[in-house]
Amino acid sequence: MTYRAEYIWIDGTEPTPEVRSKTKILADGDEPGIWGFDGSSTNQATGDNSDVVLQPAFTCPDPIRGGDNILVLCETALTADLSPHPTNTRAAAREALDKYGDQEPWFGLEQEYTMLDMTTGWPAGFPPNGFPAPQGPYYCGVGAVKIHGRDLVEEHTTACIEAGLKISGTNAEVMPGQWEFQIGPANTVEVGDHLWIARYLLYRVAEKHNVEISIAAKPMKGDWNGAGMHTNFSTKAMRESYDPIIAACEAIGAPGKPEEHLAGYGQGIEERLTGAHETQRFDQFSYGVSDRGASIRIPWQVAQDQKGYIEDRRPNANADPYVVATIMTNTVCSALA
Repeated sequence: MTYRAEYIWIDGTEPTPEVRSKTKILADGDEPGIWGFDGSSTNQATGDNSDVVLQPAFTCPDPIRGGDNILVLCETALTADLSPHPTNTRAAAREALDKYGDQEPWFGLEQEYTMLDMTTGWPAGFPPNGFPAPQGPYYCGVGAVKIHGRDLVEEHTTACIEAGLKISGTNAEVMPGQWEFQIGPANTVEVGDHLWIARYLLYRVAEKHNVEISIAAKPMKGDWNGAGMHTNFSTKAMRESYDPIIAACEAIGAPGKPEEHLAGYGQGIEERLTGAHETQRFDQFSYGVSDRGASIRIPWQVAQDQKGYIEDRRPNANADPYVVATIMTNTVCSALA
C-alpha cells in the first residue's frame, strides 16, 4: 500500500513569494524525508546550480485527498551544507521563538483575500466593465446580492478544520468578493506554518471552483478597501496586565521601527495605507484604543480589562506571515525582556 505526501514550499518570487507543491508517493510506514526541486524554475537558483533541498518542517492530514495522504510544509535549504536557503523565512522565525519563547508570544492573523472572476479578472460580484453599489452592505453581509463565493469559503473552512489547522473564524469583508479567515492563537513559527497551509488549501479549493484568489494589497483601485493581514499579538505579560501593552506600542513606534516593520509587511504598502479605508498613512505611526484608523489598535475590551493584546493593522494580505511574526516578536519581546 502507498500514500501521497504533498511537499509544499515557499518560492523566491519577488516582491511577493508564492506557494509551490509537488507530490511524492510513499510506501506505508515510510516517513517523508528530504527531497529536492529545480530552484531555477522558482527564482531560487541558477540553471548551472539548480538543486534546492526540501526539509520537512510541518505535517498535517491532506483534506483534499483524504485517507492517509498528508501535506508536508518544508523549509528550503542549500545543497552544500543544508543551511537555510536565503528565501527561507521560517528559519528566522525559529530563531526568534528560540530566543523569546519564554515570553510566550501569541499571534492571531486575519488573512483577507479577493476572489477574481476568471473571465473578467474583476472581483466576484462586480458586473463586467462596471461597478456594484458602493461599500457598506457587504461586510459580514447575507444574501445573494451582497455575497459571492460563500460555497468556496465553507469548503475551504472545512478543509482547514480537517487538516487540524488553528482556523478560528471567517467573514465576508468590506469590498464585494473579498473574504477573510483567521488563524490563531499560535506562536511565532506555528502561525506561519498554519497560515501558509491555509493559503495552499484556499488556492486548491479555488481551482475546483474555477476562481482565482488574489492576496494583492489593493486589488481594485479607487474608493474600495484594500486587503490586509491584520496581526493580533500578545505576550504572557501583555495578557496579564496593561503596562506591557503600552510598552509594546511604544516599542513598535520607536525611531526607525515603523520603517523596519513596513519593509517586511508586504508589497503595495503605499497603495493600501493611505489614511483612508480604515488605515493610518504609511508614513505616520499612531496607536489608540478602538481606533481602526491607527497603525496599532488596542481593542476596547483590552482597555476595559487592562490586559490582552494589540492589533497591528499595517501588514498587507500578501505579507509573509513568518516575516511579520519574526519582526513583531523581536521588536516587542526585546523591549519587554
